[in-house]
Amino acid sequence: MKIAVAGAGAFGTALAIALKAGGRDVTLWGRQSEAMGALLETRVSPHLPGVTLPENLPVSANIDTVLRADVILLAVPAQALDGFLGHFGKALAGKRLVACCKGIDVYSLQSPSMTIAAHVPEATIAALTGPSFAADIAAGLPTALTLACEDPDACQQLQELLSTQSLRLYRTTDILGAEFGGALKNVIAIACGACIGAGLGDSARAALLTRGFGEMVRFATHLGAKPETLSGLSGLGDLALTCTSELSRNYRFGLALGRGEGFDPSVTVEGAKTAIAVTKLAKEREIDLPISSVVAALVEAKLTVPQAMKALLSRPLKEE
Repeated sequence: MKIAVAGAGAFGTALAIALKAGGRDVTLWGRQSEAMGALLETRVSPHLPGVTLPENLPVSANIDTVLRADVILLAVPAQALDGFLGHFGKALAGKRLVACCKGIDVYSLQSPSMTIAAHVPEATIAALTGPSFAADIAAGLPTALTLACEDPDACQQLQELLSTQSLRLYRTTDILGAEFGGALKNVIAIACGACIGAGLGDSARAALLTRGFGEMVRFATHLGAKPETLSGLSGLGDLALTCTSELSRNYRFGLALGRGEGFDPSVTVEGAKTAIAVTKLAKEREIDLPISSVVAALVEAKLTVPQAMKALLSRPLKEE
């Protein structure tokens, strides 16, 4: 079965490397022809320093390589997914489409699977998420992820196709739970990074992580997810990784906020737009998300970090 990875950023490239190492028929596609030409020539991705692509891994900027595949891993940023599917969605009807991005669209307020369903209702839709750094996957280090698909048979088939010796997938039919866990953990990671960047200490970060997990569960279950999904790899597992390592872009962005420093605008920080989207949804549905709301205010420069921490610490005392 032919696999295409659409999106040659760090995560998409890492997945393509891992799948090729596992003997899969996979092609890596990127939209920028010049960048893909350089990648074809050098076999070195600017997104994965120190990693060399296998010589037998095809790379291309020709969209036909995606459209000819049976299974397509959509590794474009969450905020770009709607535009990508708006251009190519009709040609993807009947395909197996796996969302590999984490976030909630700031305009449509939809998760990746919802966005796929809106553009390609005839597709088999899945999501791949969980605690993973692209560098680890590309290096062949052991990584466990959640594969979510509402069709149990399709989910099992995709699990067998996409699992390798180093990449272990666990399946679930709770696609919303998996996606919301992956999206909201980035928001909490920004909060934790800001906490450490502002010098508030590890104890404060632990409190934010724990209360943030509560927000993730509250939000996801309100929208129909199963609470046990949030306790798995795509929720708690991803949260623990992202909130404690400077390899996380969202955590590093939070660190910069806490220190009052600038951040490279070319680096994708999915949690920033997701915080704004989640806050909008929470307001519409009357869900209490104090940490996510504060992160949204920080991202939009409506609060400073000291003001944000004061807002959280001045909330009424209550039972846990």
